[in-house]
Amino acid sequence: MKAKAEAQPASLDALKWFAVLLLLALAIAGNMYYADAPMLYRVIGVVVLCGFAGFVFMRTSKGKQLANLAREARTEIRKVVWPTRPETTQTTLIVLAAVTLVAFLLWLVDSLLSWVIKSLIY
Repeated sequence: MKAKAEAQPASLDALKWFAVLLLLALAIAGNMYYADAPMLYRVIGVVVLCGFAGFVFMRTSKGKQLANLAREARTEIRKVVWPTRPETTQTTLIVLAAVTLVAFLLWLVDSLLSWVIKSLIY
């Protein structure tokens, strides 16, 4: 009995996926067929069909998983402690100082190696 209950949503999911693909194909074909129509009408048609396709997609098991993932991600984003403006400024200045120091050291090593190679060659 349980196998039949689990098999039914899978077959409905396949039908929903077919509807999503059909709506997207209809949006593409309609946009190409009505190429001489005003751009605004074509954009509205494509957006409406893509909206319907998204609505049907959200009714599939994968769509529900995506919605659940988005809710969990939003919850986690709310837990993040963002740095204050002074912290951001200080960190930026430290990074700039470190990059400048490393650039100077690399220039120094490059100049030294160039001088050594020139003295060996000439």
